[in-house]
Amino acid sequence: QVQLVESGGGLVQTGGSLRLSCAASGSIFGIGVMEWYRQAPGKQRELVASITRAGNTNYADSVKGRFTISRDNAKNMVYLQMTTLKPEDTAVYYCNVLVLHSISVNHNYWGQGTQVTVSS
Repeated sequence: QVQLVESGGGLVQTGGSLRLSCAASGSIFGIGVMEWYRQAPGKQRELVASITRAGNTNYADSVKGRFTISRDNAKNMVYLQMTTLKPEDTAVYYCNVLVLHSISVNHNYWGQGTQVTVSS
């Protein structure tokens, strides 16, 4: 079993910054791609950013230039540095991690979500 624990959400004013963290623990042979999603009220969950084990990143157009995803492979952690926050960034943010349980067995896990609220 694998647990993902997120932290770092909160209330911030427009233009402010927050840093989200997600720590994976448990039965882990290795970790593949790590991602951050978000879901605003009444909207579908959307991919915000992803990072491969090699460090290759991708971002949603809406956050390019403002958000930075990074990871620490030794600690099984992924981070999302969010700057120049806007009210439309308000959502519950979830990490999603591809965990390898063996050479041939892998599974995606979700964090519990952390609320980010940006006030105008």
